[in-house]
Amino acid sequence: MEDFYSEDLDGNFNDSYDYDYEHSVCEKESVRFFGSVFLPIIYALALVVGLAGNALVVVVYTSRLRMRTLTDMCILNLAISDLLLLFTLPFWAADAVHGWKLGQVACKLTSFLYSTNFSCGMLLLACISLDRYRAVAQNPMGRTGTSTRMRRQWLLVCAVLWALASFFGLPELIFSTVKISHHRTSCTASYPPSMARPAKAALELMEVILRFLLPFLVMVVCYSLIGRALAKAAGVRRERKWRALRVLLAVVAVFLLTQLPYNIVKLCKAMDIIYHLVTDCEVSKGLDRARQVTESLALSHACINPLLYAFIGSSFRGHVLKAAKHLGQRLGGHSRQVNEEPAVEIALHSPSHNQSQSGSEDQDTSTFTI
Repeated sequence: MEDFYSEDLDGNFNDSYDYDYEHSVCEKESVRFFGSVFLPIIYALALVVGLAGNALVVVVYTSRLRMRTLTDMCILNLAISDLLLLFTLPFWAADAVHGWKLGQVACKLTSFLYSTNFSCGMLLLACISLDRYRAVAQNPMGRTGTSTRMRRQWLLVCAVLWALASFFGLPELIFSTVKISHHRTSCTASYPPSMARPAKAALELMEVILRFLLPFLVMVVCYSLIGRALAKAAGVRRERKWRALRVLLAVVAVFLLTQLPYNIVKLCKAMDIIYHLVTDCEVSKGLDRARQVTESLALSHACINPLLYAFIGSSFRGHVLKAAKHLGQRLGGHSRQVNEEPAVEIALHSPSHNQSQSGSEDQDTSTFTI
């Protein structure tokens, strides 16, 4: 395939390549220059914001909160996954500016970590949606508390999701290598000539389906059913219902806005690989720049996840406020009261518990808190 399609990926994020078009080479130096300026800035912002939010989630969940539901366990794992994903960004930023300098082993491991944690984050978001729907559709028979057996089941679910995400990352571990092109080294996926085009197209399509389409459909279906249950809930004021529904809409809207553009570009790239749709050099450059921008947007979801899936929970937010209150008292040397906004919880675990309530910390229920 070297006579037409030879990849020259500037890192895991810059999927640009030079190709022969009518016996002339389409030079992508301008794309590489754009990436060397744009990507480090975006990755630095994502790293600072994402580390702060996700680290707070991990600290609070491991030290202050008990795992009451599968959603709690998934949120903790989501924060860990986002942190591991964010830790790869400095390497890709350096690669975009100076090329890859860390050798083959680091190239494979960094590519594997990026792909695995990106996939794991999407799978965990789908799992959170399913668990929230399960809490609405199935009556827990008035049970409170969580048994050791249930926690083991939650750990098993998370372990399966991590194993599945690691399986999705295997191609990066196997095919990623350090290549020298245009007098610079880069960490990129390199496929055997006999399978380069089919493998690349298949992986692009698989990522679109498993990392975006499947989680998005699960979220839309589950949250639509939950929204309908919220709308029919008796004993809850209209404004509280609307505030809870806005949380659901925000979750789906943010996922769609951050992931849809990137996956549209990936789908276009896959179709180009299969059907040779792009025959103009400038169009190809524009597609490469679009991929750089949209993938950076997709990565921003790792920074937004703590706001959507942790800070909207009353238990998590309450512990954060208490920690801030205690810190303020220590720094101020007195016990000044800190006003805490009361949380709005709408319990949905059974038809007989539709009224707004704040249960005990061990209560096994699904709540939407603003």
